[in-house]
Amino acid sequence: MERIASFQVDHNKLQPGMYLSRRDGDIVTFDLRFKKPNTGDLLTNAEMHSVEHIIATLLRNSAQKEAVIYFGPMGCQTGFYFLFDSRKLTTAQAVELVKEVFAAGAAWEGPMPGKSPSECGNYINLEVDIARKQCAYYTSVIQGWTEERLAY
Repeated sequence: MERIASFQVDHNKLQPGMYLSRRDGDIVTFDLRFKKPNTGDLLTNAEMHSVEHIIATLLRNSAQKEAVIYFGPMGCQTGFYFLFDSRKLTTAQAVELVKEVFAAGAAWEGPMPGKSPSECGNYINLEVDIARKQCAYYTSVIQGWTEERLAY
């Protein structure tokens, strides 16, 4: 059986940042790595869930929302995947969009989107302060990121 692409990345060398994980036709997947793998330093469930709600909301309300396919946490708890349609958004534009939405997440002033039993199956562990802190951290990580830095 073939090893999937993400298992072919040397996680012992991977650092926090933004990476081009794969291209599947017009669908591009970015690896938004928050934590250095294999260190035991993982995002908590509340961190992952809170960032997911804020960033997914910002992406799906952005001017580029028609290009957004998916944003969600990695099972390994070290970051997130962002999938977009490359017919509607170039990789350079996607890098800028990620930078913009994480900066906006760091400055989020409103209530947590989707924090009710009717909107989310686990609404209890959502916290705006947690999301803002993680978004601010990641904004600092990717501040100078460019399309040229997307390679693992």
